[in-house]
Amino acid sequence: MNTRWVAMVLGGLFGAVIIAGLYFPILKQRVKQTAKIQPQSEEQARRELTQPLTANPTETRVQARLFWASNAHDGSLAPVTIDLPLSSEPSLRAKQLLNTLLAGPSDPQLRTLPPDAVLLAFYVLPDGTGIADFSEAMASSIPSGIESEQRAVDSITRTLAANVPQILRLKILIHGQEVETLAGHLDLSGSFAVNPRAAQATTTMEPDPLASLLNPWSIRDELPLPLTPMSASRQTYAATTPEQQTNLR
Repeated sequence: MNTRWVAMVLGGLFGAVIIAGLYFPILKQRVKQTAKIQPQSEEQARRELTQPLTANPTETRVQARLFWASNAHDGSLAPVTIDLPLSSEPSLRAKQLLNTLLAGPSDPQLRTLPPDAVLLAFYVLPDGTGIADFSEAMASSIPSGIESEQRAVDSITRTLAANVPQILRLKILIHGQEVETLAGHLDLSGSFAVNPRAAQATTTMEPDPLASLLNPWSIRDELPLPLTPMSASRQTYAATTPEQQTNLR
C-alpha cells in the first residue's frame, strides 16, 4: 500500500514538472510583453480625455495660435502655432482650442492653466459673450496670486481672440456657478474683453432698446414738430381778399 502511494505521488509530481516546463516559456513571454507597456499616468489619461475628438470630414486643419507662458519666464505670453482640426461652429471651435490649451505645451513649465482642470462646457450667447465653465480645479489648483491668475485668463482670451472672431467677451464660471474671484485675487464677477474693437462697433451700431424708454426726450425728437396754430386775427387776415387786406391795414 505504501509503495503504491509513493508511486502515485511521484507520478503526480512528475506530471506537474512536465506541465510547468511547457507553460513556463509562455508565462515568461507574457511577462515580457506586460513589462513593455508602461503604466499610464493620471496626467496622460487626462490629456487623452481632454484632447479634441478625431477630426470630422467637415472640419478643416487650421494653423491655430495658442498662448502659453513665454520662454523668457518674465510673466508674459507667447503664441505657439499648432496644426489642429477645428470646427467652423464657434462654440465647438472654442471648446477644441481650450481643451488643447488645458492639455498644456510640450514644456510643463510654460503651462498657464492647472493640469487637472477640465472644461465642462462652452457656449456663445447671441451678443457674442462666450461662457466657459471649468471644473473646481481651475480655481483650487492654480497658484494663488494676481499675476498667475491674470496670466491664466489672458492665455484663454488671447487664444480665443486669435482663432474665434465671433467671441467678443468671455465670462468664466466654476462648476456652473459664478464666483467672486478666480483664486482669491482676480475678479470674475464681470466679463473679460476678447475682441474689444468688434464689441465697441457692435455696441455703436446696435443702440440699447431700453434707451427710448428711459429717455422720453429721444422719442419726442423723432416725432414731427406740431404746427403752431394761427391766431384768430391771423386766420381772418389770411382769409380776406387783397382789397380787404388793404382796408384792414
